[in-house]
Amino acid sequence: MTCAAGHSLSLLLPSFNTEHSDPPPPRPSVKESGVGAPAGGKGTMGEITNVMEYQAIAKQKLPKMAYDYYASGAEDEWTLKENREAFSRILFRPRILIDVSKIDMTTSVLGFKISMPIMIAPTAFQKMAHPDGEYATARAASAAGTIMTLSSWATSSVEEVASTGPGIRFFQLYVYKDRKVVEQLVRRAERAGFKAIALTVDTPRLGRREADIKNRFVLPPHLTLKNFEGLDLGKMDQANDSGLASYVAGQIDRTLSWKDVKWLQSITSLPILVKGVVTAEDARLAVHSGAAGIIVSNHGARQLDYVPATISALEEVVTAAQGRIPVYLDGGVRRGTDVFKALALGASGIFVGRPVVFALAAEGEAGVRNVLRMLQEEFELTMALSGCTTLADINRSHILTEGDRLRPTPRL
Repeated sequence: MTCAAGHSLSLLLPSFNTEHSDPPPPRPSVKESGVGAPAGGKGTMGEITNVMEYQAIAKQKLPKMAYDYYASGAEDEWTLKENREAFSRILFRPRILIDVSKIDMTTSVLGFKISMPIMIAPTAFQKMAHPDGEYATARAASAAGTIMTLSSWATSSVEEVASTGPGIRFFQLYVYKDRKVVEQLVRRAERAGFKAIALTVDTPRLGRREADIKNRFVLPPHLTLKNFEGLDLGKMDQANDSGLASYVAGQIDRTLSWKDVKWLQSITSLPILVKGVVTAEDARLAVHSGAAGIIVSNHGARQLDYVPATISALEEVVTAAQGRIPVYLDGGVRRGTDVFKALALGASGIFVGRPVVFALAAEGEAGVRNVLRMLQEEFELTMALSGCTTLADINRSHILTEGDRLRPTPRL
């Protein structure tokens, strides 16, 4: 396999103005936000040296129901653990005596120039983590010169996120039974300047998330699904198990099929990424449907348990796509080394979700900025130590997977 498809070299880092044209809305009090006091400096938390350290801080600060919602997976949580552990089974084959004095991490995603192949995945209910919620995440992504994907179930609307200033933003879409609701959402995203639709296709029903069942999960009463206000869809009712599962059962269209990708293309000119592909068969269907790209995702291990880790499914999907459309990955990325491994297996970029929301809970916008900075710095170091100066240099020969032990040793 050659280098990851879709990389564009020597691109200039876009200069985004992160200043507000209008001041942001006033922050709710700590009491109504449901989170603890804002994180202090090093004296409060100690020095953060990697993105995983934010999770313990978030667990301390957040109410149990909120933390469990963000952190948990489906059923036995085997896939949740495997999303991480599968990365640890991929080893490096670094090359030496290569001039790595200059490293270029810039790339292009669907024609949009970004600073690095590290983007922000859609995560719902971000104001449950911090009063600034999606505002803070949008500003942090813009400052880093990368892409934020806004969840349909955000606690800030597409218009509110757009008001934070310039930036490249994608909109994650669930298809509701009422297609007029879907059309309205897509139109609003277009008007707000969003650049692509990430269509989630792995959620005809909600996975069995036992932590949410035990907690009787429901969105806190001071928060709403802001994109659905005025449509009688913005509130989540209390249920005997999970309020979110009840909401999904009542609203999300279980009849969704490949023909609906064509329907979505008929109502928007925005490129469509199919999010939730883990097999070669579905990768080929995504290409055939006219999708602009694929996101290899198992929904953060929150839907069907015992599916492969996304990094384990990646190469199969990349091979099936045959370079016709770019393939991206989310799930389990916690290190710059993980980013490199994904690109070596053919991904054109990765998305991170939980690290962003845990850092948001811990330190607000500063935490999200720090996550992006640490991942970028770790990725740059991995490139240098592997003998790569551009993303095009990263290829399959730089890593060793479990299956590679059956391959013959390269001849000198």
